Amino acid sequence: MSRLTRLFRVPERKASRVASLIALEPGRPRWTPRDYGALAREGYAANPVVHRCVRLIAEAAASVLWRVYVGGREVPDHALAQLLARPNPRQSGQGFRETLHAFQLVAGNAYVESVAASGTVRELHLLRPDRIKVVPGPDGWPAAFDYTVNGTTLRLQQSEDGIAPVLHLALFHPLDDHYGLAPAEAAAKAIDIHNAALGWNKALLDNAARPSGALVCAGEASLSESQFERLKAELETGFSGPMNAGRPLLLEGGLSWQPLSLSPKDMDFLEAKNAAARDIALAFGVPPMLLGIPGDNTYSNYVEANRAFWRACVVPLVTRTAESLSAWLQPAFDDAPRIVVDLDEVPALASDREALWRRIGSATFLSDDEKREALGWEKRG
Repeated sequence: MSRLTRLFRVPERKASRVASLIALEPGRPRWTPRDYGALAREGYAANPVVHRCVRLIAEAAASVLWRVYVGGREVPDHALAQLLARPNPRQSGQGFRETLHAFQLVAGNAYVESVAASGTVRELHLLRPDRIKVVPGPDGWPAAFDYTVNGTTLRLQQSEDGIAPVLHLALFHPLDDHYGLAPAEAAAKAIDIHNAALGWNKALLDNAARPSGALVCAGEASLSESQFERLKAELETGFSGPMNAGRPLLLEGGLSWQPLSLSPKDMDFLEAKNAAARDIALAFGVPPMLLGIPGDNTYSNYVEANRAFWRACVVPLVTRTAESLSAWLQPAFDDAPRIVVDLDEVPALASDREALWRRIGSATFLSDDEKREALGWEKRG
């Protein structure tokens, strides 16, 4: 190849051969295919099981400390460490992480915006998922994000040089190329059942916790339409609700009261509610024992359930989030820092840590420096 040909040749870029098929209409915004508002209202705001699951996971994940390493050494006073400790003037590091994880659990997506000045990232802000829509580029990857509030839209264009202005954290979705699948969405039917059971229980209390009955006319007598409407209005105003529980009913005109009883099987909505609660907890990865849901004997005690909760739910979420933030923020710093989660400070994993120390400490074929390296510590001297 001649020098002139090499000079005018289009630079090669690595890209997936099928990515262009994903972006059939590049440049056009793509709305999220689910209703985040409904999941937030009917789930987090109205359902106690969803609310507790989200709070439990988000608070536990936010309590894990993030360390900044350069090479193999921790740098506590690194600029990235200071940024993570105080992402913006309104949030602390733990509050920022708690909100970030809560967005992931309720929406399946979380968006972090970087604010730079003089080429340095100064602040990190979280964007509400329902206000964001992805704008795919020709290669199928997000080329921009549209942020809309009160009819006003701001387009945040992704940059190919340096750090991108927006980081999109999405949970895995098998049927969507851009948006994540929230645990709240997977548990949507169980949430509806649980909310319906709560509504049923409330209705029973409003009606003195008794099944309704029927007014029966003696013989072949019947009520006129006006008499029926008057009697119905009197029953609704004077004999329904908890304040009128036990009030005697005065009947006239050959009417008699016939109670309608339901079988114990029909009245057993409590087990259906608990089953729905267990399904919700299953979708979020929270052992039902931690939520006080009866009928769960998977774990022998609370400590074992809490340890399983951290291993299978919290640790993978925290690790994945830290790795994504680390890869996103690294180009903004010259020394390529890494964000590492510190699991040694988690009380629930203390037994696992002790077992690891015991195994490594008894390994006679390892030197002291090799043992320290296996534990993630620095070598002496």
